[in-house]
Amino acid sequence: MAIAKLALKSLYNRRGTAILTVFAIALSVTLLLGVERVRTQTKENFANTLSGTDLIVGARTGQVQLLLYSVFRIGNATNNISWQTYQEIANDKAVKWTVPFSLGDSHRGFRVLGTTPDYFKYYRFGQKQHLNFHQGQSFGSPIEAVLGAEVAKKLNYQLGQEIVIAHGSSDVSFTKHDNLPFKVVGILDPTGTPVDRTVHVSLAGIEAIHFGWQNGAPRGGQLQADQLDQVALEPEVITAFLVGLKSKMHTFALQRKINEYQQEAIMAVLPGVALQELWSTMSMAENALLVVSGFVVVSGLLGMLTTLLTSLNERRREMAILRSVGARPGHIFSLLISEAGLLALAGALTGVSLLYGLILIIRPIAMDMFGIYVRLSALTQYELILLSIVVISGFIIGLFPAWRAYRMSLADGMTIRI
Repeated sequence: MAIAKLALKSLYNRRGTAILTVFAIALSVTLLLGVERVRTQTKENFANTLSGTDLIVGARTGQVQLLLYSVFRIGNATNNISWQTYQEIANDKAVKWTVPFSLGDSHRGFRVLGTTPDYFKYYRFGQKQHLNFHQGQSFGSPIEAVLGAEVAKKLNYQLGQEIVIAHGSSDVSFTKHDNLPFKVVGILDPTGTPVDRTVHVSLAGIEAIHFGWQNGAPRGGQLQADQLDQVALEPEVITAFLVGLKSKMHTFALQRKINEYQQEAIMAVLPGVALQELWSTMSMAENALLVVSGFVVVSGLLGMLTTLLTSLNERRREMAILRSVGARPGHIFSLLISEAGLLALAGALTGVSLLYGLILIIRPIAMDMFGIYVRLSALTQYELILLSIVVISGFIIGLFPAWRAYRMSLADGMTIRI
């Protein structure tokens, strides 16, 4: 205890250098824990995007690509699925529910998803959480829309407002379906998933705005709002659909049946398996970030070692005075190790404080720009282990300057070198 108090007083007398050293270690610890927190939170957000769904069915392609465009609204499908094929699979005796998707349109950079009211009933995210309405209700007519939370917030949309859907999924489109504007009838609660960045409309609405189109271009005869009751708006094709089964025991049997379907080139994937494959493709970047942050921590600790070694020559007389008043070489050794450990501990604690401060700042930015929800949670066991390694490394780093101080003799310390 006496050595610790002496170490604190010694650091206080050299507080300028000590503060800089603590700050360098704190920055490296913040980077290390920040990378770990972003990595785990991003992975958790990916995993929580979809839950409670047994299979995702789409055109035959890679399972990651199917997952990306059907769940994350990234990219486009290689092909569509006929409505007849969808109904045949939906009517299978093992199927409990299905939710069809139709993609390909957008609104001011946000993807438009054509679906059915069952989407709001069966879609789950996180720990099987339901989609809840912040305002309004599900669409009832073909030209009604339900907005994700981020769409409503960024575009400042309210219930009853009319919006125009554009053809294509890019931010800029020169073909707008302005003959049939959609009325906003519902706004969803935030979910931290791609649902927040999606405009939801009915499949009938998708058919209505594309009525009279051929090969992706208008050919005349477009519908007006007062003509919706005069035509059949059952879709001919959809992009993909989600499947929920009556029993998990039927999962692999139905997946094999769909993958071997002869009438159309379609495939079914397990969401969990596809998510794992998606994350594995990002593992190289993930490991690279961890390695870089590890090197930053090492550089911070080496900076502390440099500082301690540099200060030894300046403290030769201090050590000699301590020896002259009865301090043994072991006390000097303990003093230097204690100083190194205290610097590392202070740096680690400051780094944690900086981390939480940064999380508070970047939470809304990460949500708005990337749709990643960063939780403000306690340190995990793994993060505590990383902190312990940093602090222990600080003590170990202190061994070398402590050993050098231990070897200094009283006579050497009192010698004035010119």
